[in-house]
Amino acid sequence: MALVHEFEKTGNWLFKRRSWLPVILVISGVAVMYYVNRLSILFDLRKEMIFLAVSLLGELIRVLTVGFAPGNTSGRNTASGQIADEINETGIYSIVRHPLYVGNYLMWLGPSLFLRSVWFTIVFTLVYWLYYERIMFAEEQFLRRKFGDMYDTWSGKVRAVLPSFKNYAPPRLSFSLRTVLRREYNSFVNIFLIFFALDFVRNYIVTGRILITPLWGWLFGGAVVIWLVLRSIHRYTSWFTVEGR
Repeated sequence: MALVHEFEKTGNWLFKRRSWLPVILVISGVAVMYYVNRLSILFDLRKEMIFLAVSLLGELIRVLTVGFAPGNTSGRNTASGQIADEINETGIYSIVRHPLYVGNYLMWLGPSLFLRSVWFTIVFTLVYWLYYERIMFAEEQFLRRKFGDMYDTWSGKVRAVLPSFKNYAPPRLSFSLRTVLRREYNSFVNIFLIFFALDFVRNYIVTGRILITPLWGWLFGGAVVIWLVLRSIHRYTSWFTVEGR
């Protein structure tokens, strides 16, 4: 099989199983915390708020992507396959071609930094790049076949993952908060769930007792309440439904 076809096939396979990567990283992170200098992972409010801010920056990038994107564009793929009625060329897509994956990286970089291990962060970055490089390749092959020269022209002006504001074009649509709430409430609560879990494991490793740092307990509890409210609205009402999104 030619490499171009192998890369595309692998990318489609990895996309459908992309939820595996976070599980692997969490398990690896727990092992790293067990073996590192335990004094280095003691609670530090300033550092841990910085780590959380990195993850929330990733979520913000996702929010800006989802909130301005029309339905069925290059910014919306599903587990069953690729969807693209048009190329999304405005807003954040005029800055970077794969903003959702940039956002995902930052969301997971925060927990990686929580481990206070430079080598783990480097390994995480390399694994993330190799994993998502195939996924991005498969997506771009689909879009090139569907849109031809139009896609090549756009991709020639916009970098894959390194943002550039040189060709910025304002979003074509207005920001849709309801679309963001519908599509991002799981990602939002997952950030706090991961930090809560890492804090739990950290405290057990350091003290040998089951402890939760109050800050992470309150943050996770608040995130769960928000999740329950949004989940109920999504499940029992149509308020999050927006025409064309």
